[in-house]
Amino acid sequence: MAHRIVRTLTVSGAVWLLLVASPVAAQRGQGQAPTVPPAGGCPGEPVPFYRCAIEKAKTYSPPSTPFGQPDLQGYWAHGRQNFDLETHGETYDMRAETTAIVDPADGKIPYLPWAAAKRDDLRKHRADPPSLEYLNPNTQCFLRGAVPQTYPPFPLQIVQTPTHVVVLQEQNHASEVVPVDGRPHLGPDLKLWMGDSRGHWEGSTLVVETTNLIARKVAAGRNWLDQNGDFYTENVRQVQRFIPVDADTLIYEATIIDPTVFTQPWKLAMPLRRVKDKDFELLEFACHEGNKAVGLSLER
Repeated sequence: MAHRIVRTLTVSGAVWLLLVASPVAAQRGQGQAPTVPPAGGCPGEPVPFYRCAIEKAKTYSPPSTPFGQPDLQGYWAHGRQNFDLETHGETYDMRAETTAIVDPADGKIPYLPWAAAKRDDLRKHRADPPSLEYLNPNTQCFLRGAVPQTYPPFPLQIVQTPTHVVVLQEQNHASEVVPVDGRPHLGPDLKLWMGDSRGHWEGSTLVVETTNLIARKVAAGRNWLDQNGDFYTENVRQVQRFIPVDADTLIYEATIIDPTVFTQPWKLAMPLRRVKDKDFELLEFACHEGNKAVGLSLER
């Protein structure tokens, strides 16, 4: 299919198949971030894009579905790797990119001191994990939870009904099923791989709050937000916003709230571009529990 790029990349011993909708997403920066094309008439990099696009979104009214909701349906892709949410340079398994964090203003995740030390320890041993505690959870092909499942470089599809919005994702065949009919969250004792999501509309913006994320840990730090050891705990609450900017652009915004790990709520954002190839479809992401990358990664 046109504009489809297939690459393999080894991350902490696991083989990743990257299926992306833009050639930019496959570029390797040589020590600096590659140029990201504009989105919605705004710069492509997350922070300047967000500042520009959030103003444009105030004056845009998307078309409606037959049942009266703002119509966000279609295939969408980021065009970024996002293996590390903060600004980072080129490494053997990551291209250089600027920060995706739009709040706080310094573009860094606001960790509590103990959590910052834990994150640094995870990063130190990420490439050669001495035990399961340090192994990237994605190597085990677990579902990652609502936000870290949505912002990586893999395409996604949004489907709407009168009572639900469903975000179908290529990575790990994940689906985030979001009731928008006002039903309450599940009780706090039921934990789920993708969490318990509830949505509502604020004007043209779809707001999705996710709680009840499963505690997937051998020790603190087993719920990773990216490929570089940034993490949260089972106490997290994630609030996603899908904000239409124009017919072919959404702002993807996510707020992470976990007072056991962070000094304050913090926010990441980036553009979602509509995939307009008429032959486009979500392909199989070949990852499964029990894959041999786990054992290979822990061999010493």
